[in-house]
Formats: sequence, structure tokens, C-alpha cells
Amino acid sequence: METVQTPRATPARTPADRPRATPRWRTVGLPLAVNVAVPLALYYVLRAQGAAQWLALLLSGVVPAAHALAAAVLRRRVEVFDLLVVVLLAVSAGLSALSGSPRVLLLKDAGIPAALGLWILATLRAARPFPFHFGQRLRGPGGAEAADRAWRELPEFRAALRGLTLLWGGAELLDAALSAVWALTLPIDLVPVIGRFQSLAILAALAALTVRRSHSFRIRCGIPLFGVRPQTASQQ
Repeated sequence: METVQTPRATPARTPADRPRATPRWRTVGLPLAVNVAVPLALYYVLRAQGAAQWLALLLSGVVPAAHALAAAVLRRRVEVFDLLVVVLLAVSAGLSALSGSPRVLLLKDAGIPAALGLWILATLRAARPFPFHFGQRLRGPGGAEAADRAWRELPEFRAALRGLTLLWGGAELLDAALSAVWALTLPIDLVPVIGRFQSLAILAALAALTVRRSHSFRIRCGIPLFGVRPQTASQQ
């Protein structure tokens, strides 16, 4: 009589065995806190304690600059945005000290999106525009190969990413222009809160337009602009 061997059950994977996704608070909440919420709260706390406007602006600007420096040290490489934040804070602080006007420090908040917008638009002359490299962060290795192939072979893919480059760069320049106007015309204590909410509103509108364009492109061409993944065996 033959003994029938039953297959052993595969142990269920525990949550500790599964790859951990990056917590949402680190990808979204932390940058918003460091660059928006904490500097804004610190500015108005310092003003309520009687600090001068230029000092409150300077100290609140130190928060994102210190975070940028710490991030560069931990990564052992300097990102463009991190360097931009630190340099603009140092330059604006020096000019403000020489001129005696806190409005020079407020213009820093216009300088950052202006530099970013010009840099994004400049990538139109590069081998790949900025939205392509941004999308690479959302893809795995196989997805990166698929995106490279789509860039080489599909004119529609290239045109869509170049259109997003114009949209993103233009939005940053709009943010910069409005921030400069507010910095030069509005009461100084109103500018930080108005500028932060304006930047968030522009960012939200930009994200909505990007999602809409990406969705429309996927329906029209059958591939996504971001997060391209290789086909599995069941899909081939």
C-alpha cells in the first residue's frame, strides 16, 4: 500500500517578512512640516514674543536650511533643492543685514521657485526632461527600462513629458512672481502665511493637472507616464 504524501503548506508571510513601503508621512508630511508648517509657526511665535521682523524671518528660515544640510550629510550627496535653500538663505540674510530691510529676506521665498522653475525648463534641452527623472523614482528597475524604451520609441511619450515640463516650470515661475509682488507690497507680517498658502494652492492645482494628464495619456496610449512596470508572465 502506497503512502500518499500531502504537500507541505507554505508558511504564511508575516508583516515583518514583507518589504516595507516608505511611510506616507515621510514622503509627504515631513517636507510639508519642515518647509511650511514649522517655519510659519516659528515666525509667528517669535513675533508674539516681541522679536523683530527680520530676526523672526531669519530664524524661521533656518529650519528648512538646517534640514537640507542634515539630509545632504546623511545621503552623502547634495541635491539641487537643498543647495538652493541654503544658498538663498545665506545671501538674503547678508543682503538684509546690509540694507536693514526684512523684505529682502521675504524675497528668498520668491527666489526658490524662480530658480526651480528656470532649472526645470532648462531640462528641456537635456537628454531627458525633469518629469522623466521624477518618474524614475516611482519605478522599479524593470519599469525604468520600459520607460527608457518608451522614450526612445514613442513620440507621444516624449511630447507628454515635455508638456509637463512646461507646466511644472511655468507654475514655479508663477509662484515666484506672485511671491515677489507680495514681498514688496503687502504688510510684512502677512506675507509668510499668504505666501505659504499660495504655494500650496499652486502645488495642489499642479498635482491635479498632472494626474489628469497622466490618466488621459494612459487611456489614449495604453501606458502610464509614471510608474511604468514590466509585464508579468501572466500578462504576456
